[in-house]
Amino acid sequence: MTRSAERSRHWDDAYSIRGAQGVSWFQSEPAVSLELIDSLGLDPATPVVDIGGGASVLADRLLGKGYNDISVLDVSEVALNAGRRRVGDTPCVRWLHEDLLSWSPARRYGLWHDRAVFHFLTDEEDQGVYLEKMRSALTPGGALVLATFADDGPEHCSGLPVARYSVDQLLTRLGSRFELTASRRELHATPGGALQPFTWIAGTVRSA
Repeated sequence: MTRSAERSRHWDDAYSIRGAQGVSWFQSEPAVSLELIDSLGLDPATPVVDIGGGASVLADRLLGKGYNDISVLDVSEVALNAGRRRVGDTPCVRWLHEDLLSWSPARRYGLWHDRAVFHFLTDEEDQGVYLEKMRSALTPGGALVLATFADDGPEHCSGLPVARYSVDQLLTRLGSRFELTASRRELHATPGGALQPFTWIAGTVRSA
């Protein structure tokens, strides 16, 4: 089995066993995501890609704010199907069943949103691939909203090790082309009642 197939099966199993509202990262409202997106002052016509957002309600909330060009990418088809059923049939949302590390973006986006995908990449080479995908998929000067476990957050999630970051550590990993606009610390309450510290950053990525 390829690494992509393994990742797909792992996350399909997580959603199938716990349900979209039972996984630890479930949020009934993506409050910090929306706050940081609003802080960037984007035009609702901005093309958005939500990385790992298969079952997230972010697409719903962005539609409610007038965004009309939203792509949701996830390695889990189960998660994407849950999101698609909830949102309904609309040309404003595209559902991309892709493994991010092998994905070849067919277009560019003005906003890259990622809540809790990057921290699952513990290998430096995979992190580099992620950053190259992000830069190649963003328009020059495009916006980034990124959330990872904080440096005092969990060391594992869903049976996998994670990388943990402070704001400064994320800025170092992103490099000098990233210009920070805002940062947040969030204590996410899981459906099981645990509190997970997250580090959030938002800003723009300059072209090379």
